Amino acid sequence: MEPFAHLVKKSVPNYLAALPIPDSIGGWFRLGVRDWLALLPPTALLVGFGYMSYRAFCPHGRPVPCGRVNLKVRKDVAKVVDTVDIEDISEKAVFCRCWRSENWPYCDGTHGRHNNEHGDNVGPLVITNKKA
Repeated sequence: MEPFAHLVKKSVPNYLAALPIPDSIGGWFRLGVRDWLALLPPTALLVGFGYMSYRAFCPHGRPVPCGRVNLKVRKDVAKVVDTVDIEDISEKAVFCRCWRSENWPYCDGTHGRHNNEHGDNVGPLVITNKKA
């Protein structure tokens, strides 16, 4: 614990105090090459910390919703309509509600990935045949 205490109490404050940070805006123009090189490590650390904070707390890389629900199922028809006869269901049937299933209209669990990517909570429609 002693090396960490020395780092926090002595080394870092001495390092920061020795940085060539000017008192005025004009002072930045008078810095030499060595001064700029001395400022690179703390600048890189601050930029890295800022980037990691952005990645952790901002909605990065999440696709912006386009307003469409159906992105791939039978796009050649004006309205997708499927009919399933209830007598064809033996015990239960699980239907897709996220429109991402490769086995549409039946659910294949793709909604899990969709929920993670979009912050959604959609799940399947489960129909059970109580007479079976």
